[in-house]
Amino acid sequence: MDAGLPERVTHNDTKLNNVMLDDATGEGVCVIDLDTVMPGLALYDFGDQVRTTTSPAREDERDLSQVGLRREMFEALARGYLEAAGGFLTREEKELLVVAGKVITLEIGIRFLTDYLSGDVYFKVHRPRHNLDRCRTQFKLVESIEAQEHELTQWLRGLL
Repeated sequence: MDAGLPERVTHNDTKLNNVMLDDATGEGVCVIDLDTVMPGLALYDFGDQVRTTTSPAREDERDLSQVGLRREMFEALARGYLEAAGGFLTREEKELLVVAGKVITLEIGIRFLTDYLSGDVYFKVHRPRHNLDRCRTQFKLVESIEAQEHELTQWLRGLL
């Protein structure tokens, strides 16, 4: 790996429904769906969290006007992530948190598009053009991240 971006153990599917929550307290109990765990970058996991938590829209939203990165959600996510993981992350990893969200969202969008063009053989679909809708949603989120990238990066630098 590049200097400053060490290889780590990563989950690679970091979304809320892969965390078991305690019914009484709402606290996280454990991470599940461990078949995707492998060596990778911590930025993969943070980027996927950005992708799955910062937009109010569903992953397959057809109304793209509903898709966009909510800055307050990104800031809360970054604060929590840095509070929990900041002690072992390198400076370079911390500085790339905004970029991580953009890159992973773009990657998943490309994967949805590839699957659509290949006949929907990887991701489960529930309607015609489902993966194409997913692709468009991801690309719209990338556009939103890019529109806010400078401000988010400045905010992040101030936090570090």
